[in-house]
Amino acid sequence: MKLSETAQFYDENYYASGCGPVYRRDDHWMTFFGGIAQKMVEGIQPGTVLDAGCAMGFLVEQLRGRGVEAWGVDISAYAIEQAHESIRGFVWVGSVTEPFPKRYDLIVSIEVLEHLPKEAAEQAVINFCQHSDDVLFSSTPLDYKEATHFNVQPVEYWAELFARQGFFRDVDFDATFITPWAARFRRKQEALPRMARDYERWVWTARKEIADLREQVVAYEMSMKHMAGEMDKLREKSPDLAALEAQVAIWQEQQNTAGWKFLQKMRQMLNPVRRWLNK
Repeated sequence: MKLSETAQFYDENYYASGCGPVYRRDDHWMTFFGGIAQKMVEGIQPGTVLDAGCAMGFLVEQLRGRGVEAWGVDISAYAIEQAHESIRGFVWVGSVTEPFPKRYDLIVSIEVLEHLPKEAAEQAVINFCQHSDDVLFSSTPLDYKEATHFNVQPVEYWAELFARQGFFRDVDFDATFITPWAARFRRKQEALPRMARDYERWVWTARKEIADLREQVVAYEMSMKHMAGEMDKLREKSPDLAALEAQVAIWQEQQNTAGWKFLQKMRQMLNPVRRWLNK
């Protein structure tokens, strides 16, 4: 499929049903993009920003409201037509694979490139790197069901494309305020030994956090087993049913705490994360 042919998919029906909650200028989406804009301003402090794949320009609007010179481009004429009148002069219909008008302090691309054919997505990465030294990037590695997701790829695929252009993950910047898989890629001039040192520090920190969480899970499981054993003893020896029911109620209440739910969730996550780190 040619890139020009993909524009037809992003019409009114797509924005009504293809983005989760209806994609429109409401409290949900303005709060969402307002939070992203605030994190960008606080953590990066860019003077100029291009939102590559800006849809209706919500992020552009939020950034400009915070004093950032922001622009946006999107393939959907329908989406650009919905942009608020205050930013109409700062967004335009176009492809993220085509040269941009200028260089920017930061280019942002949030859940866009999975919508492009593979060759076009790779060209978009090259285009980003030609127009900025700093790219805040997110593309789902998971959502294969969405009909317009032509190029869902794992995070390492995108990291390799950026690396070919001399861009590498900023391991000291946490981009998960956008999505769990978001990353900041920056043009790196450092020697390979320094980059290797940074990556090893990042991997060690991740391993240490996982090890600490595993210890918490194990300790909690031991506590639960001990409590279950005590309940069994109580059930066998106590004729007082009310006392038994009270103990059961306490146990169930502990299981329903936020901490317990968190630890249970972390337990489910540990095995795939550990397998990834041990590759």
